[in-house]
Amino acid sequence: MSLNIVKDIDNRVAVKNVLMSVSDKTGLEAFVPALVAACPGVKIYSTGGTYAKVKEILGADAANTLVAVSDYTGQPEMQGGLVKTLDFKIYLGLLSEKYNDAHQADLKRLAAQPIDMVVVNLYPFRETVSKPGVTPEMGRTNIDIGGPCMVRASAKNYLRVASVTDPLDYPNIAQELASHDGTLGFDTRFKLMKKAFAHTAAYDTAIAQFFSTRTWEEVRGTYEYKG
Repeated sequence: MSLNIVKDIDNRVAVKNVLMSVSDKTGLEAFVPALVAACPGVKIYSTGGTYAKVKEILGADAANTLVAVSDYTGQPEMQGGLVKTLDFKIYLGLLSEKYNDAHQADLKRLAAQPIDMVVVNLYPFRETVSKPGVTPEMGRTNIDIGGPCMVRASAKNYLRVASVTDPLDYPNIAQELASHDGTLGFDTRFKLMKKAFAHTAAYDTAIAQFFSTRTWEEVRGTYEYKG
């Protein structure tokens, strides 16, 4: 298999399609309207609690702006929300490149959209396991799967995609979009990529540290064998 080496990119990328799934909804009340105002016609693809929050923020405008990921992919969410965004159509939109003819043909074949921005932060694993009396099962169930995948895919493709993981970055992003006709520059995408990989690295480190201090006997005592 040959490596996918990229040569041609755009400096400024128009934000037309946004994938949004956040555990920490801080800042959305200001960021979502600013995003819609700066990027006319933008579509926000979302799931679960984030979808409900964005719908509440947008009000009547939600009908023209907000899209449920399950409606977009044609795949319903797994019970309990365990699988929502892990879909080929989503990752094609995240990893495809503008100047790659084969990628563009794949997008057209599936009627998929290139995703220009991902707004994601992860399940509160560190906060959960810091509480008194937390069990290994409580820790396990708070391990985010889809979130880190979206962050990593969008950060890998910082050549075209903005990976937004920190609500503190919302105001600067909104300002840049507003002052540059709904586009983000390469320098901004590069800075966001570095923060995104630091975010997932810290998250995985917290998981590893939590389970490294647990014994097999402690974990075993959480469950009942059925077979």
